[in-house]
Amino acid sequence: MSPLRRQDRTKRSRHVLVVTGMSGAGKSSALKALEDIGYDVVDNMPPWLLPALLKPPAMADSQNIPDRLALGLDSRTRDFDPEELLAMVEGLRAADGMEIDLLFLDCGTEALLRRYTETRRRHPLAADRPVMDGIARERVLLARLLDKARFVIDTGSMTVHDLKRLLTGQFGTQEEGQLTITVTSFSYAKGLPREADIVFDVRFLRNPHYDDALRPKTGKDPDVGAHIEEDPAFWPFFESLTALMLSLLPRYQGEGKSYLTIAFGCTGGRHRSVFLAEKLATVLEEKGYHPGKIHRDLPDE
Repeated sequence: MSPLRRQDRTKRSRHVLVVTGMSGAGKSSALKALEDIGYDVVDNMPPWLLPALLKPPAMADSQNIPDRLALGLDSRTRDFDPEELLAMVEGLRAADGMEIDLLFLDCGTEALLRRYTETRRRHPLAADRPVMDGIARERVLLARLLDKARFVIDTGSMTVHDLKRLLTGQFGTQEEGQLTITVTSFSYAKGLPREADIVFDVRFLRNPHYDDALRPKTGKDPDVGAHIEEDPAFWPFFESLTALMLSLLPRYQGEGKSYLTIAFGCTGGRHRSVFLAEKLATVLEEKGYHPGKIHRDLPDE
């Protein structure tokens, strides 16, 4: 899986974000990041209180109702029922002037298992069973929420800082024309990134994997980059790529797009895609765009 599936949203007078997902996938970190960018945050509130919170009595002071509200609910929340939550969200979406979205935090099973092993925490649905049983049970429980979520983030390969940058790009209040860019590398063997807006397949370039001296290294190493640049196809491709991106970015800004992910894929996600992502990020940095970088399938990233 890959970090973000989303739909662009138009900003209205009030935005409510219901944050849910797999236990251990980073809900607390996401809520903290949303709080940092101006959301009022309520965590683990019983779902039956949701309508009362979002549709207060007529005599309530509207000035005290936050314009941006993030609500954390998951399988640890008292009286949590995914079907009732979905029905409640759909009903509240009909309210005038209210934009209510569902954000689902996901994570691969191996990454979740590793997190629970490292922290020695008990999975909320495992009881006296192994953690893996709790994870499997929760996936079934939350399947409908994942399917219906407007925004999905896979945090498996993310640091807390990556998650904050992603949420800031999607939900942060930005100045007119500001564009948050992330350049990422990935392995085709592990699937396309769901968050990618633009994908470049660079498997046509020379593969350092077949050089015994370069195989253990990554696209961040200078000799790996030099090996790839020696491919006669590299420079014509890269010059065309940079010209294309530098012509497109102002157009995306002009259309009000707030977040753009440019992805490079190769066979293993270790050499060619990493080098191209790093090299394009350097060019964009020189042009004043300040992109973030994520190497999804690079070990220790």
